[in-house]
Amino acid sequence: MLLLLLGIIVLHVAVLVLLFVSTIVSQWLIFNGRTADLWQNCSILEIPSSFQCVTSSTNEWLQSVQALMILSIIFSVLSLFLFFCQLFTLTKGGRFYLTGIFQILAGLCVMSGAAIFTVRHTDWQPATSGTSFGFAYILAWVAFPLAVISGVIYAILRKRE
Repeated sequence: MLLLLLGIIVLHVAVLVLLFVSTIVSQWLIFNGRTADLWQNCSILEIPSSFQCVTSSTNEWLQSVQALMILSIIFSVLSLFLFFCQLFTLTKGGRFYLTGIFQILAGLCVMSGAAIFTVRHTDWQPATSGTSFGFAYILAWVAFPLAVISGVIYAILRKRE
């Protein structure tokens, strides 16, 4: 039972790290020596090792992606906190439904944000042949199934002595 709890906590922390990195790092789009993320557009200048960064657009869809990614982090942190609270207060045989619901909500938020970004990124940056998605975008998509799986495990898990 202790190994199962440790595995669930490690999975949850891995999801949190993926969510934080994918939200913060400036690598959602890569094109022609430039990178773009949810917060700013950066381009490499003529001077070696120097970047010029400007804040991202104020498009409503981009702000919704920002909000959904932040909500996913909040739900996941809240889920981890609830798990520890329920671990010590839940009666024997009880299930971690509340923890699972919040973790599934975190997964749904990150999925919605990444899907909106996938569909609408051409409104913000012109689609060229050199445009590709960056690793932070991929990490967001990786965090989605892991968060949902973690939430389902929480919902199925029963407390034992």
